[in-house]
Amino acid sequence: MSDSETDPEDSNVNYIPYSQRPEWSDIEPLKQNDGPYSVVRIAYTEKFSETFDYIRACMQKDEMSQRALELTKDACQLNPANYTVWCYRRKLLFHLNSDLNEELIFIGQLIREHQKNYQVWEHRRLIVEKSQIYNNELRFTSDLLRLDSKNYHPWQYRQWLLKTFNLWSTELDFVNNMIIDDIKNNSAWNQRYFVISQTTGFTDDIILKELDYVMNKIRSYPDNESSWNYLRGIARLRTINDDGKIEQFCQQMYDEYQQNECRFLYAYMIELIDLKCQEEGKKQSECNRLIELCEKLALHIDPIRKRYWENIRSRYTDKPLPNHTISASAS
Repeated sequence: MSDSETDPEDSNVNYIPYSQRPEWSDIEPLKQNDGPYSVVRIAYTEKFSETFDYIRACMQKDEMSQRALELTKDACQLNPANYTVWCYRRKLLFHLNSDLNEELIFIGQLIREHQKNYQVWEHRRLIVEKSQIYNNELRFTSDLLRLDSKNYHPWQYRQWLLKTFNLWSTELDFVNNMIIDDIKNNSAWNQRYFVISQTTGFTDDIILKELDYVMNKIRSYPDNESSWNYLRGIARLRTINDDGKIEQFCQQMYDEYQQNECRFLYAYMIELIDLKCQEEGKKQSECNRLIELCEKLALHIDPIRKRYWENIRSRYTDKPLPNHTISASAS
């Protein structure tokens, strides 16, 4: 638990048990039924057990009251992963015509304390969907992404916001800034692909622009799998002749970075050569290049995947893989 988080068990030193509150005297708590042979009994605290005993009793009665709503607040703070309680709380909120702005404040606080909890994010989505209060939601997600830029939940929620409320106008700038901040952020690269596919689409002009964009990013930091994967994804969308733009780029990178061997470059070159040989037939020069790259990866740069590279190599030569390690200076 971070310093910014609070333990719901200690959040209110003046807490009064529900059994001692006059307004709850008409409710008979409903104990949890673990059956006659409970194997591993969970050591719930007294506050936790009592709160959920009263929740079960209210749900059994289908009570639609303000006190039940306040009860669900305590329960959600004690266990924000309880799907059933969140469903009951939403039912109460909508039935009582509660202020959903206040609910967004409440759930926002819980999300900051439990950023990777599915139920808190789903509750917020459903509240925004019901209320149509979305003006501050992109800012909310961007604040959380500053804390953890690769957290799946705010990215997923953000995509829903963009599609549901048509908020695309500044998203590509936002994503670009995220990539500038951390070029290895695979989530940001994925978001870039998502935004373009949902807006302009990957037209011929957009594809050429994106190729230039990702190639420049690769040049600035070659040893980054995320940008190579983005290049791979964009390249597969090509419907026009780009005069060997990608192959030329890879050759330039190979010539420039031979002394600082990049496994992502070599792996992608193997992929391109293999595809070309399948489409156009095997040429000896291309086969020799692929064999050389596979040997470098298998024996020196990426030995953990040795059998994978050996398998690709075996399609182009019957000669066994050399049993020596290639030196780092080998070309």
